[in-house]
Amino acid sequence: MNSINHQSAEAIAIAGLSRLAGDDDLLMRFCGITGILPNDIRQASGQPGFLVGVLDFYLAHEPDLLAWAEADDLRPESIVAARHSLSPNDQSGFE
Repeated sequence: MNSINHQSAEAIAIAGLSRLAGDDDLLMRFCGITGILPNDIRQASGQPGFLVGVLDFYLAHEPDLLAWAEADDLRPESIVAARHSLSPNDQSGFE
């Protein structure tokens, strides 16, 4: 797996969050899965682990992962690397 620094990993996760915010269907599914209300996302985004959760959301559903990667000209592997960089000790299985 490629290594990515923490700052770049955060930038990738924030790009994923921006994509969520701009797509009502994705946002509603994310909110349904996480239990976070749409109006509370801004506050929740400052919580530890939130950006990891955003990346996990995409990594759990390959069509969304690939659509995001294509739209933002990212390699899916860089999203996996970003997730690992933000939570390197977590054994999520996304490797």
